[in-house]
Amino acid sequence: MGYKTILVHCDADPKVAHRLAIAVELAKRNDARLVGVHIQEPFEAPPMFAGSAAMGTLFSLFEETAKANLAAAKAAFTKAVKGTDLLTEWRSEDGYIDARLPVHARYADLMVLGQPDPGAPSFVPLDLPETMALSTGRPILVVPHVGAPAECGKTVMLCWNASRESARAASDALPFLQAASKVIVLSVDPRSSNYGHGAEPGADAAAWLVRHGVKVTVQRDVASDSDVGSVILSRAADHEVDLVVMGLYGHSRLRELVLGGASRTLLANMTVPVLMSH
Repeated sequence: MGYKTILVHCDADPKVAHRLAIAVELAKRNDARLVGVHIQEPFEAPPMFAGSAAMGTLFSLFEETAKANLAAAKAAFTKAVKGTDLLTEWRSEDGYIDARLPVHARYADLMVLGQPDPGAPSFVPLDLPETMALSTGRPILVVPHVGAPAECGKTVMLCWNASRESARAASDALPFLQAASKVIVLSVDPRSSNYGHGAEPGADAAAWLVRHGVKVTVQRDVASDSDVGSVILSRAADHEVDLVVMGLYGHSRLRELVLGGASRTLLANMTVPVLMSH
C-alpha cells in the first residue's frame, strides 16, 4: 500500500517551498505522481466601488496580481521538481478554492497543504485545511508555516480516541505508519468500554497496527487542566515526533461545532506536520 498520486496546493506564498519539499520527498518515497494545483479565485469588487470609475483600475490590478501569483506558484513547483525523475503534472484554473480544490483532491491519494499564517498576508482562506479535510474524503497533510524537515514520518504519533474518524485517519496513514521507525498510539482520558476503547485503551489499535508490520507503543495520558490538543503537542515534543496523525471529528454540520477542541489547538499551534482525515 502506498500513495500513488500526491496532490500539492501551490500558491504565491513564499513559504510554499516548505510544503513542496515534503511533497517531493513523499512522491520519491512512494514512487508517486506529483500534481501541483493552483486555483485563482474570481474578482470580487468591494461594494463601495460597484459601478464607479475606479472599477476598471481595480480589475486591472486584480488581473496583474493574479498573473503574478500564478507565475510565482508555477515557478516554485518547477524549481521543487527540477532534477528529479518524478512523474509530474501542473494544473491551474479559475474558481473558488473551497469548491474546486476538493474536486482535484478526490482523484489523489494524499493532499499536501500549508498551514495558513495568520500573521502574514493571506493568499488562501485561514480555514482551508479544515475545509479540505471535511470535503474531500482524502487524507490531508498540513505542513507548518514555520517549515519542517522534508523527510517527515520517522517518529509518528497516532491520536486515538476509538472513534470512526480516528480509525479512518489510522487507515489513511498506514503508508507512514508502516515506514516509521516508531509509532506512538496516544489516548488521552480514555475510558475502558466494550463499545469503544476495549478493556485496555489503545491495545486493540496497537494489535491491529502490529499485524500491518507497524512498530508501535501505547501511551495513555490525562488532560488534567490542559485541553487535549495541548497534551498532544506536549507529548509530540517529549518524544520528538515529526508527524501527528489524527481524525478531524464532530457530529454537527456547523464548522464551529464540527472541529473538536484538539483539532483547533493543533491547527493553530502545530510545529510538525499533521495528517488528518474525516
